[in-house]
Amino acid sequence: EPTINTSGSTPWRNPLRSQGLSTRRELYERDFPVYKQPVEVGCFSLDSERRFFNDSRQMRYYVEPDRNPHFDLKDGYKDRFVKRDDGEKEKLDHILRWIVANRSKLDSRETTASVLDVDFVTWRGHLTKLLTTPYETRDSWLLAVTRFRGTLYISEVETEAARRDRENRTERNAEMMYWGYKFEQYTFADDIHSLPDPSGVVNTNEAFCTVVQTRLADHRLLFSGEVDCRDKDPAAPAPPACYVELKTSAEICTPKQFKLLKWWAQSFLPGVPRIVAGFRDHEGVVVSVETFHISKISHLIKNEYNCWKPTVCMNFCSDFLSFVKHVATEDNPSVVYLFSWEPHRDVTFSIHRDSQYSFLPHWEKMFERLPITPPLPSPLY
Repeated sequence: EPTINTSGSTPWRNPLRSQGLSTRRELYERDFPVYKQPVEVGCFSLDSERRFFNDSRQMRYYVEPDRNPHFDLKDGYKDRFVKRDDGEKEKLDHILRWIVANRSKLDSRETTASVLDVDFVTWRGHLTKLLTTPYETRDSWLLAVTRFRGTLYISEVETEAARRDRENRTERNAEMMYWGYKFEQYTFADDIHSLPDPSGVVNTNEAFCTVVQTRLADHRLLFSGEVDCRDKDPAAPAPPACYVELKTSAEICTPKQFKLLKWWAQSFLPGVPRIVAGFRDHEGVVVSVETFHISKISHLIKNEYNCWKPTVCMNFCSDFLSFVKHVATEDNPSVVYLFSWEPHRDVTFSIHRDSQYSFLPHWEKMFERLPITPPLPSPLY
């Protein structure tokens, strides 16, 4: 049974109380941890039928709108909308496909049987949930972790509450989710020389995803996240610094604190430098557009009462990853360590063998075929 370090400064609780990790904010108010500039090591695309392509065919180009554009976000909802089946759980499958296709781009340790020279592989969205956990008061989460060839793979499991919310979504909520995608259609083009085409179909199966490598404290991370579009200026910096995140919000001027926290966390992690927000009225019409620079977002809220702190978010995430390393010790694709959290509680875990939570077994065979040899020099480094 794992033992938990209980030395003075660590937020890990005394094992006699619970084998858990505290989420109390004050425990994480220390110096900002080292977070290396994320490096894009690749990308992939998902087409209108959710098929994987190891290329950038779904990349879109940002076209700056007027400051007061009057975009009608309701347009096309009834007749030009193909919605992805969000009951279909893809787990880490697309990232694993990318890893299998891009083996030579990733560093490998000659001396061990490790497929990847990283500690963690996951989706950016899962890390975003970890960053916001110390300030989350409503949504719980479940994260499944499997250690395979020395690397820890983290995949989200849908909670019962999230499943109920998804299955009982109101028509109004479903339409408002569409509005975010529709705003994207008004503000990006298919190539550098074209303009946005809001008369087309919105298909939420389609996605362009970046894959980045970075390090948080002593945790080497490889993760992927969807990117809305990129700056079309040929002189723009290399990815991920040329990427732009698009958002819509009902609040005119500055969005609510917690929404800004989620926006910050989502873009800070992969190194996306700016968010373009469309502020809409209750009828779904975008009445103004504003750009937020990620490096300045935390200053926007600094003087507000009881505001969130980036250092708390990053230290909690780092300590959670240390906790996972400490707990998930058996290197076996059919063993899942299930980490569970509810607001105002500690993070706890349970261990499952050959269970419904397993997400790596059929991928194990793909990895077996990969050569464990140093890769050829890559132009990405």
